[in-house]
Amino acid sequence: MKVPLMDRTLVAKYNRPGPRYTSYPTALQFSPETPLTSLMADSARSTGPLSLYFHIPFCESLCYFCACAKEITVNRRKADTYLDYLERELDFFLRESPAGDRPVEQLHYGGGSPSFLTPAQVRRLTELWRSRFNITSDAELSVEIDPRTLTEEAVDAMAEAGFWRASFGVQDVNPVVQRLIHREQPTELNQRALGWLRAAGFRSVNVDLIYGLPGQTVESFRATLVEVLTYSPDRLAVFSYAHVPWVAPAQKILEAQSQLPGASTKLAMLEMIIETLTDAGYVYIGMDHFAKPDDELAVAQASGTLHRNFQGYSTRAGREIAAFGMSAISQTAGTYRQNEKSLGAYYAAINAGRLPVERGYMLTEDDRLRRFVIMELMCHGKLSYSALSQQLGIPFSEYFAAELASLAEFEADGLICCGPDALEVTATGWLLLRNIAMHFDRYLLTTAKRHAQTI
Repeated sequence: MKVPLMDRTLVAKYNRPGPRYTSYPTALQFSPETPLTSLMADSARSTGPLSLYFHIPFCESLCYFCACAKEITVNRRKADTYLDYLERELDFFLRESPAGDRPVEQLHYGGGSPSFLTPAQVRRLTELWRSRFNITSDAELSVEIDPRTLTEEAVDAMAEAGFWRASFGVQDVNPVVQRLIHREQPTELNQRALGWLRAAGFRSVNVDLIYGLPGQTVESFRATLVEVLTYSPDRLAVFSYAHVPWVAPAQKILEAQSQLPGASTKLAMLEMIIETLTDAGYVYIGMDHFAKPDDELAVAQASGTLHRNFQGYSTRAGREIAAFGMSAISQTAGTYRQNEKSLGAYYAAINAGRLPVERGYMLTEDDRLRRFVIMELMCHGKLSYSALSQQLGIPFSEYFAAELASLAEFEADGLICCGPDALEVTATGWLLLRNIAMHFDRYLLTTAKRHAQTI
C-alpha cells in the first residue's frame, strides 16, 4: 500500500495535544466526587456479558518511556501479597454487583508485567477468577508478557488456564535504542518467547512496537520492522511514543540523554510503517494496529463491528469491563470508575473494607452520543449522517452542525471527504485520526494541554 505523503506544512498546523480515545470522556474527566454507590448501581443492574481485566503492576526494571501504573521490584513475594488483596477486591465487587452468573467473554492480564508472576502465582490467580465467574467456552483470554522475565513454566501455566492470545513488548530491536530507553532485550529472547507460546498452543501472538523513541530514525525503524516480520506475528501494535513527563517523570531522562525525533520524523516513520506492513500483507486497522487478513480484528473492521476500549482496538463491543487491581479502569454502559493508582492507597482502601475506587464518571446523554460518534471515527473512519440519525435517535446533522462545520479545514487539506449525507477520512487523513475525532470532544478545551502530541 502506497501511503500518500502528507504535506509537511500541515505538521505544525495539526501537531497539538490530544487524546487517544480509548474512552470518551477521557480519564481526565473522572472525579473523586462521583458517588461509588451510583457507579456500582449501573453494574448491579446489568445482565449482559462481561469482560474482565486484571492489572499486575510489577516489573523488574524501569523502562524510561513507560507511562503505565507500575511497581519496580525483583521480590516475587510481593505478588503473593497483591493476590491476597485482589481476592478481597473480587469478593467486594461481587458483594456490590451480582455478576458471578453473567457470561465472561473476554479476560485480559495487563501491567506492569503479568509475566512477573511465578507459575504458582499464575495458577492461584486463575483459581481466583475461575471459582467466581462464569467463563464461556469460547472466551478470549489474553495476556501481556515481557520476554525478559518470561519462563516456559509460566507459559505452560497460562495455557493451562485457557489463555490463547498473547502480546509481548519489543518496542525496538536496535541495541542503541534499547540502551537509551533502559530496555535491553536481545532478539534471542523474543524468539524464545515466541517459540514457547506457539509450542504451548497460543493461537494468536501480538507484538508491540513504539516509534518516536530516542535514537530512532526512519531507516533504523524500518530494520526493526523487517526483523519483527520474520516472527510472523498475527497482530502488531505500533504505538506513537507519548511524551508525558508530567505523568511519567522517568521520561525526563529521555529528554536529557538524547534528542527525541521531531514531529516530521515521526510522521515519516508512520508513513513508512503503514507502507511496510501493508506491503507485507497486514491490514491497517486504525491508528496503531495491524493484523493478518484472517485475524478477528481485520474481520471486525471489514464487518463494521470493530470497537475501541482501554486495551485499544477490540472485537467485542458492548461488554461491561470489570477491572481489578491497582489503577484498573472499569466501564459500564453509563459509567467509568478507576481504582487507586498507588499500591499503598489500593491496599489501604481494601483494608478499610471497601472497593478501592479512587474516582469515576457518570455519562450524560450528550456524552453517550459523542462517544458513539468518536468511536465510529476511530474504528471505521467514516460517518453516515442518516444512519447515525436512526441509530442515535437525533437529527445528526443538526445536533452536530457546529462540529461538522469546524471540519472544513480538514476537507480543504485533503484529510476528509464530505458529501451531503456522509463524511469519510481519506488515506492521508488516517494519519491524523485523533485530530479529526477531537472536533467532537466537548471537554477538549479544558484538558488538551494534559495530553501527548498527536504526531
